[in-house]
Amino acid sequence: MALLNILEFPDPRLRTKAVPVDPARLADPEFQRLFDDMFETMYEAPGIGLAASQVDVHQRFMVIDVSEEKNQPLVFVNPNIVAKAGEQVYQEGCLSVPGIFADVTRANEITVQALDRHGQPFEMTIDGLLAVCIQHEMDHLDGKLFVDYLSPLKREMVRKKLAKQKRQDAA
Repeated sequence: MALLNILEFPDPRLRTKAVPVDPARLADPEFQRLFDDMFETMYEAPGIGLAASQVDVHQRFMVIDVSEEKNQPLVFVNPNIVAKAGEQVYQEGCLSVPGIFADVTRANEITVQALDRHGQPFEMTIDGLLAVCIQHEMDHLDGKLFVDYLSPLKREMVRKKLAKQKRQDAA
């Protein structure tokens, strides 16, 4: 396995809309290794979700593990939210926007349909943190970031703060 490079805001590649995965590709050992590399990258970061778009692979899939023990890995290929209910505000962070957290309003409960890493279709109705995480990662697949939910002023402040951090890290 290998650690992958995570794109960071304001990298324009994060705005790329991901294309659906051909289910036949899921039988390819290289594609399976990509899932494993994404889990390793996510756990190392550390994070609870990682969309393919964040590692410059612009296809519709993501890996998630919201468990404390990091032993419940989930893969969602070609995910589609088919139902939403309620509303919740959750303080979100993002591996592509390191060190920044903000309140984002999302659906409280969602029903998602997807393929697992082996191409088997499934449907889940979930709420809480997992529902937030799925919605957050699906935004990535659509070229959207959680900072897009912020006011333009706050978004510009985030961009400047990240640029300053990069300059300090380079010094």
